[in-house]
Amino acid sequence: MKYALWFLVVVLVVSCQQESNFKTNKKDYNRYLVVEPVKTTSKYFELWNSKIKQDSLQLLSFGNVASEYNRFFQSTGDIHYLKKAEQALTKAVNIAAIGKAGYRRALARNYISQHRFKEALELAESALDLGSGLKESQSLLFDIHLELGNYNEAEKYLDSIQNMSDFGYLIRLAKWNDHKGDLNTTIRLMEKAANKAESSKNRSLLIWSYTNLADYYGHAGRIEDSYQNYLKALELDNQNAYAKKGIAWIVFSHERNGKEALRILDAVLETHKSPDYYLLKAEIAEFIGDELLKMKAYDDYYILVQNEAYGDMYNSYNIDFYLNELQANDKALELAKIEVENRQTPESYDLLAYSFFKRGEKEKALELVENHIIGKTFEPTILQHAAEIYKANGTKIKVAELKEELLGAIYELGPNKESQILNL
Repeated sequence: MKYALWFLVVVLVVSCQQESNFKTNKKDYNRYLVVEPVKTTSKYFELWNSKIKQDSLQLLSFGNVASEYNRFFQSTGDIHYLKKAEQALTKAVNIAAIGKAGYRRALARNYISQHRFKEALELAESALDLGSGLKESQSLLFDIHLELGNYNEAEKYLDSIQNMSDFGYLIRLAKWNDHKGDLNTTIRLMEKAANKAESSKNRSLLIWSYTNLADYYGHAGRIEDSYQNYLKALELDNQNAYAKKGIAWIVFSHERNGKEALRILDAVLETHKSPDYYLLKAEIAEFIGDELLKMKAYDDYYILVQNEAYGDMYNSYNIDFYLNELQANDKALELAKIEVENRQTPESYDLLAYSFFKRGEKEKALELVENHIIGKTFEPTILQHAAEIYKANGTKIKVAELKEELLGAIYELGPNKESQILNL
């Protein structure tokens, strides 16, 4: 028995050393950093778009055009395309005589992307009532209830679609286990889903599988596996901004090479303008001590999110920005209350608790932590906030417990957070 335990310790030490010694190679990803104009049209798009006239009833055209607009949004991060997709799908929902449920599900997914979860729920429930595509509606309802924090309802719909040979069920079961904090099971299920995608040779499912697996591997400290899966996604889509951002994070957080991480991220930002990418740029700039670059990145972020088309999509980012950069605590609290109204998740309650904490209302913050956060989420950033609130309230034992857990999550939190964790 002693020999077996000793052998296990040796294996774990060697494994950790291998991960810590892992280095990315510029030759692996440099070819994906060549800036190419993003195509925001296609022959397919032009064909179907040309069929749409004023007062058009070309139902199939609206669905196909919306799908293309959504693809353009994924490629560019430009909210304009997501709103265009919404317009086309809304028209399709209004005029559909057949296929009503499918168009309602498509519009609901568009609303999910916009963080309009309650509106998405109404559409999904109406699609379920129509009866067509029962499994698709049940799957969608799982997704929405999970986003809303209605975990009992989410589990009910997950049970209703149970099928271990189905890709859609596997990825949702993986997400459910991630919610419960069982990362090993999450990864095992996502690996099964990726195998299904590889068997089907479905390009979009493969890209989705590889990038999600890469994220989960990163959470588990399997940095090389994470890196290789981002590269797999880029082999299929050399313009995939999310995969490039993932590699930039590895270079930044694992290798502590801020300048190289910025080089990767700047190549992405030439064609992809998601506001949160500028927040990552500011974080890296802070790490390398470039205050001017940090302020410029924050300015770029702030200018972008002033666009009213974003709605509530960036509330969580804005709250953090108001609290930590602008010290606009009242504005942050106002937004945090909106987020809790929108969806009662541990993430939303964390934003509210941290807003109260930053205003000096540590007892209110502690009450929220105890009632709505601890034991209900395993997200490192949220647990860091909880630890800070416990410390302010003099709960040293809880702080020590969380600190130990957070020290194992420095890669996820980023190098800028390391000194904060050590000082808890």
